[in-house]
Amino acid sequence: MTGDVAGGPPGPGRDTAAPASRLSSLAAQSDTLFAYGVLQFGPVLAELLGRVPEAELGVVRDRRVAALPKRAYPGLVAEPGRMASGLVLQGLTVEDWEIIDAFEDEQYELRTVRVIGREDPVPTYVWSDVVAEQDWRPEEFAVDHLHGYTTLCARWRADFDRRIR
Repeated sequence: MTGDVAGGPPGPGRDTAAPASRLSSLAAQSDTLFAYGVLQFGPVLAELLGRVPEAELGVVRDRRVAALPKRAYPGLVAEPGRMASGLVLQGLTVEDWEIIDAFEDEQYELRTVRVIGREDPVPTYVWSDVVAEQDWRPEEFAVDHLHGYTTLCARWRADFDRRIR
């Protein structure tokens, strides 16, 4: 997701249309998403989707949830020997996918990962740019950024709705 100074959602100047190649058949074939960052938080999902989808805990091998420079949200990157935890969101609709994909920063690539205990691979957004050495900490995000970030998500969604009408 594109960050402003506070590392929030994309601003009004960003084209919110998702690149056609990113929302390929991968999303169309799945109603699940491995969410390891801000999309783990009910208030963020409620602002973006208008609801909080069902979810279960998920863990992915050989990945880490990295802090990103000057951003409040993280990126999932390859890291042999590490484990990344998150939620597997379930019951996503085509409209949910369109909103999530438009919301995500252009440096994310939609890929599949193997979540421990699940037979089928699960789509997720993998970060493709520079990351910080430290891991992203959801508990720090919850205390330091969640309230303001949720407000920014509400503004982003209102802008998105105006653009698609």
